[in-house]
Amino acid sequence: MLNPKTMDSVSRAAGANARAVELVMSGEADSAFCCVRPPGHHAEHDRPVGFCFVNNLAVGAAKALAYDEIERIAIVDFDVHHGNGTEDIFYDDPRVMICSTFQALLLPRRLFEEHEDRIINIPLDAGSGSEAFRKAVTDHWLPALERFEPDIIFISAGFDAHWMDTVSGIYLTEQDFGWVTEEIKRIARKSSRGRMISSLEGGYQFTALGPSVREHVQALMS
Repeated sequence: MLNPKTMDSVSRAAGANARAVELVMSGEADSAFCCVRPPGHHAEHDRPVGFCFVNNLAVGAAKALAYDEIERIAIVDFDVHHGNGTEDIFYDDPRVMICSTFQALLLPRRLFEEHEDRIINIPLDAGSGSEAFRKAVTDHWLPALERFEPDIIFISAGFDAHWMDTVSGIYLTEQDFGWVTEEIKRIARKSSRGRMISSLEGGYQFTALGPSVREHVQALMS
């Protein structure tokens, strides 16, 4: 729903991601979490989709690609919905790898063809929980990220796959979000000098969102 302050919020959300890149690339911060709304990962290159008006994380990723030392970027997305916008924007860019888990058949239902070596989509069936999610990350994301050796990693951090969030049927816990962040950070330490930038996407049950974000941020800071 639009209101008189929507576009100001949109600008600030995208700007936060751009500023996070500046801080991480200058060495002022090892990693950053952009606690912003509205989310962005559904917004495509030429149109808003869902709650997303501008793809905040894609703004940050594009800014990072302007640095000479950044040749490869990885984007990981554990929101319960597929990040169709991010995939649309970077589909033809060989510098960008996208790894995504999401609940199969949920909106926006705008899947694109995979690049086996660069776009890793792992749909999870409704009713899936921690075991299926962690297996998908371990078997598919982590080997692909290690092969790609990104210079910086971005995270579309959606927490609506939590078991308490009624928008979905994936039953993750806040500990799962901490675990996946630690696994991503392990890759970042090896290939990216620890550089990680995370941006809030979904998560609509506040009782679940707060503890999930806490686990995620604590893992980023550890």
